[in-house]
Amino acid sequence: MNLTDVKKHAKAHPARKRIGRGIGSGLGKTSGRGHKGAKARAGYHRRATYEGGQMPLFRRLPKVGFSNARFATPVHVVNIEDLNHFRKGDSVGPNELREAGFIQGRLYRLKVLGRGELKKALTVRAHAFSESAASKIIEAGGQAEVIET
Repeated sequence: MNLTDVKKHAKAHPARKRIGRGIGSGLGKTSGRGHKGAKARAGYHRRATYEGGQMPLFRRLPKVGFSNARFATPVHVVNIEDLNHFRKGDSVGPNELREAGFIQGRLYRLKVLGRGELKKALTVRAHAFSESAASKIIEAGGQAEVIET
């Protein structure tokens, strides 16, 4: 086999259309653009939402309200009953709760809620406490320390 035997694939480079080169070419006169109208003009570009003059979909649909959800600060919640996992006298904060598996993902704020009973004296550090959680921690002989952000 020689390099002279290698044939170029017929459809590898199809011939370009030579438009506007006379009636015999099949693409003369209007150059495949039809007669008149916006699509026959140079520089024509139809926007993606155009529906032929019909009222576009985005204008037919009603406007729908507003949500503040994207501006909210996420809060991780831990209940008093979860703190029984730690040993008596421990200092429990966001890092210790993450290591124990009570907090997953990025921490923005931590709030301790009062569900359950606390059976040990602990020093609990969080950004916020419910009234019942703070009173239960103090009743158990511990401390509720507020972390400033």
